Amino acid sequence: MDDHHYDIICVGAGVVGCAAAKIFGSDNRRVLVLERDLSEPDRIVGELMQPGGMDALKSLGLDDCIKDIDAVPCFGYSIYRHGEFIHVPYPSIPDGADDEDTPKKKAMGMSFHHGRFIQKLRHAAKNTSNVTVMEMAVNSLIRKEGQEQVIGVAAQEKNSDKQVEFYAPLTIVADGIFSKFRKEFTELKPDVRSNFVGLIASDLKLSTPEHGFVAIVDPSPVLMYQIGSNETRVLVDVPVPVPSNASGDLKRHLQEKIVPQLPESLQPALYRALEDQPLRTMPNGFLPPFANQNLGVIILGDAMNIRHPLTGGGMTVALQDVILLQQLINQSTIPDLQASDDLIMQAIDCFHWKRKHHATPINILAMALYRIFAAGSNRALIQLQRACVGYFQLGGQCLEGPVGLLSGLTREVLTLIYHFYGVALYAVYQQWHSSEDNLWTCLVNSILLLYTACITIFPYIWSELKL
Repeated sequence: MDDHHYDIICVGAGVVGCAAAKIFGSDNRRVLVLERDLSEPDRIVGELMQPGGMDALKSLGLDDCIKDIDAVPCFGYSIYRHGEFIHVPYPSIPDGADDEDTPKKKAMGMSFHHGRFIQKLRHAAKNTSNVTVMEMAVNSLIRKEGQEQVIGVAAQEKNSDKQVEFYAPLTIVADGIFSKFRKEFTELKPDVRSNFVGLIASDLKLSTPEHGFVAIVDPSPVLMYQIGSNETRVLVDVPVPVPSNASGDLKRHLQEKIVPQLPESLQPALYRALEDQPLRTMPNGFLPPFANQNLGVIILGDAMNIRHPLTGGGMTVALQDVILLQQLINQSTIPDLQASDDLIMQAIDCFHWKRKHHATPINILAMALYRIFAAGSNRALIQLQRACVGYFQLGGQCLEGPVGLLSGLTREVLTLIYHFYGVALYAVYQQWHSSEDNLWTCLVNSILLLYTACITIFPYIWSELKL
């Protein structure tokens, strides 16, 4: 086999591309990873790994990539609403054998600089047998003459006009949220309703160390978590249309409207950060997963499926997708990819439906929770928001169930629906027990609450089921 033919080509050396290279290379597949720029990336998202993602990272043999990057453990969240802090810890998990008498430990996530983590993943991929990593921009997918089947890619190096063709029976397209190839396989586009405005604050002490921090403010939430010993990532969700950054309107919006709503102890560090560094933005969108119809290619990661990053579930879904794909096309299942077009297509079809087990709860939770936390002036959503926080404060399964879903450790859609409507019914309960309205008004408001709950979650359930 010559140097231009491989078993698998990965377009993109991010989380998905590197993880796929590692696991398939370890399975004795010849893997080529192509990335247009191998310098350390600088992004404002992809910096919090939920416990479910940590488990996936360990399964992939990539857990060492968290070491020596000044990563910070994360044991849950602290929610701030109307001057009140609510502690939302991750659930306890068995420490060893699955036995009732086995001691339990707290589930743990990690937060870190995205670029440092990616560079460690790339290093791990490069040092895996059978894996080749090249700094080349992929310009196009090569298709079999007269057919839709993808048989390789055409790429070129920096500062060169020469185009090189590489061939493989399977190409993994993982070129991220701004994918240049997505449009070749679907008419779907990310539905962008807000942007995260990001900055890094130094000397900022969160109320609960080693926990993420979510402030529910008007009109939408603010997320913070440590990404280093003395650095805290601050992400302010700003609904579209976003004020102009160039004119200074965005900065004034944060200074005058958002920061004053946050705890006073955090405000000085935030004002300093706003003065010391430029603001950066990242669109927050929703893209339901779409089934692949073309032989020889599969779309993974944010190129295929996007949810709001409020819950930090993106990397968890991506890593579990890679694990599932490898299980479906490993050496024992399909020994020779070169002569197994039909088997590869069957595996990709199977992948689309099997991934729903781990991806659907995270996708739905992220979008539904964001809609509730970004209630704005919608009275029914504000009531659901209050009920959601109150539901957590009830403790027991009212806390552990939702947080198990958030952490990526619980993967049952029915559990999500159960707790979502638990929150809705709790909102109805609060309506009847705290309102001074008459019977008729309470009844109407209760119906409106349940209707709002339905239109909040059902569109996302449908988007997962119909494709």
